[in-house]
Amino acid sequence: MTPAMVVLLVIFPAAMAYAAASDLVTMTISNRLCLALVAAFAVCAVLLGLPWSVIGNHLAAGGLVLAICFGLFAAGWIGGGDAKLAAVTALWFGFGQLMPYLTLAAVFGGVLTLLMLMLRSAPLPAVAANWSWARRLHAANNGVPYGIALALSALFTLPETGIWRAAIGV
Repeated sequence: MTPAMVVLLVIFPAAMAYAAASDLVTMTISNRLCLALVAAFAVCAVLLGLPWSVIGNHLAAGGLVLAICFGLFAAGWIGGGDAKLAAVTALWFGFGQLMPYLTLAAVFGGVLTLLMLMLRSAPLPAVAANWSWARRLHAANNGVPYGIALALSALFTLPETGIWRAAIGV
């Protein structure tokens, strides 16, 4: 297994799983995780020998999503961690799979939001009443841990990306 394959098959999915779990439990996605994903992309791009034009495409996709998500964050519509995670994932996917990723994120996010509304309409089970993360998640005035939807859509989209095909030699 090549180092690029390790980055794609292990580091990227593990980082997405960590982002989802972190958002579920703490309602935050760390800057360190997002910076690590940027660094891992750079390493993967070098190991794969991606041409500068392809790297530029990926940088442009990440920058565009960051600019749009920063506006959404400034308006109070999404969280800062969600904005960062969407942008760094767009960096990995480039424009080639950006729309499928964002479409899946919207679908998964809608389902997640409906599930959260259903869960919040019922009393918190007694067994979870002592868990601070469960109380925070159950509170009606808190947002939705959308990082779960972003990470899940990233994992579903990854095998369709050009960077994935380059890593596995297809």
